[in-house]
Amino acid sequence: MNYSSLANLAVVACPGGEVFADEVILHLQEGYLRNRELLITHLAARYHLDAPTVAARINFINEVLSPMPYGGGKMNTFQTPQFKVATRFSLFSNGEVKAEILESIRGKDTYIVQDVENHYPVAFNEGKSRQVLSVNDHLLTILVTVDAVRQAGADQITLVTPIYPYSRQHKKKGREGLTASRVGKILESLGVNRIITLDIHSREIVNSFNYLRLENLHASYQIIRVLSGLPGIVLNDDFVVVSPDTGAVDRNKFYATALKKPLALLYKERDYSRVSMDALENNISEIKLLGNVKGKTVFMADDMLGTGGTLLKAMQFLKDQGAGKVIAAISLPLFSGEAISYFDAAYKAGLFYRIIGTNAIYHEAVLQREWYITVNITKLFAQTICRLHQGLSLSSLLDNREVIVKLFAES
Repeated sequence: MNYSSLANLAVVACPGGEVFADEVILHLQEGYLRNRELLITHLAARYHLDAPTVAARINFINEVLSPMPYGGGKMNTFQTPQFKVATRFSLFSNGEVKAEILESIRGKDTYIVQDVENHYPVAFNEGKSRQVLSVNDHLLTILVTVDAVRQAGADQITLVTPIYPYSRQHKKKGREGLTASRVGKILESLGVNRIITLDIHSREIVNSFNYLRLENLHASYQIIRVLSGLPGIVLNDDFVVVSPDTGAVDRNKFYATALKKPLALLYKERDYSRVSMDALENNISEIKLLGNVKGKTVFMADDMLGTGGTLLKAMQFLKDQGAGKVIAAISLPLFSGEAISYFDAAYKAGLFYRIIGTNAIYHEAVLQREWYITVNITKLFAQTICRLHQGLSLSSLLDNREVIVKLFAES
């Protein structure tokens, strides 16, 4: 990290994304401090100075370049930038939202963080009121915040949203809108330069913008680390990766290749004359298996879990086929509606062993379940922000196969 360039990095947390943003900032500060300590050690040895003197000189340069993020502190101890921008969000009685940037961000590389699927009460009016927001409310808050950041003179604006809003409305079958594309174009028209998200539902969305760039991160390395450490799970010949449907083949092929395990496929036939009502009443009429799961530990990966009906039906089918332990990994665990209670019942019935999900979505209830394991991806987002800010390559983060190979080589 270049100590002068990071003085121009600013993070604005929307109400729904504040928890995620705070963790990302913590990783940014830890990485920044670690690199600065290495720099101080190197410069002290090179110029025959003591470490406190070098730290004091770096602090002096930082405060000259950008005094606001650093504040007070001991002059001979390295000071870490705060990164987080003071912002006030007001909610009016008619439902309107207002965002106010309370410090200068003119000319800064600004990252706006929002979790559009956070359905817990969030604070407005300086903590005096709390409100549960819908996806639409969160999306409008993003638009208001982007406009405020642009009006405040930010140089570059990047939206950090672990789940891309309306990503399931990405293809047109009849008289319907391409809302996933439209959301991105609205953000683009407001001046957003880049979006950082996780495991976007369709690659088609990436190609729907004029100049806006979308960085699509993957949590496969973090998930595999947790998977390989599960008690009683051995990645031997009795382990098989199963794609829960044809749309998830590429994702599960990646895991099968990384783990060097066979890949099986579930094919679901759907009766489109029936309307899916909930997790238990969906339109799946028949499931067929290509591969062998009898007596094997099964691992399935998918991008999104809503009501969970499709996954529950797949788990039941795999157990009927003689599968042993069933483990699922979900990048975006929404657990909409009554999904948690359905999975509670399925776990008691022995349909699955564990579900591994990321903290891309703030969800307190599921964290209390024995069957659920959370994977923290905030460090991945912090690394991405740091590299983008400094103009460095994201290749090793976007394609992490080499890191996974190294993980197994060390174990």
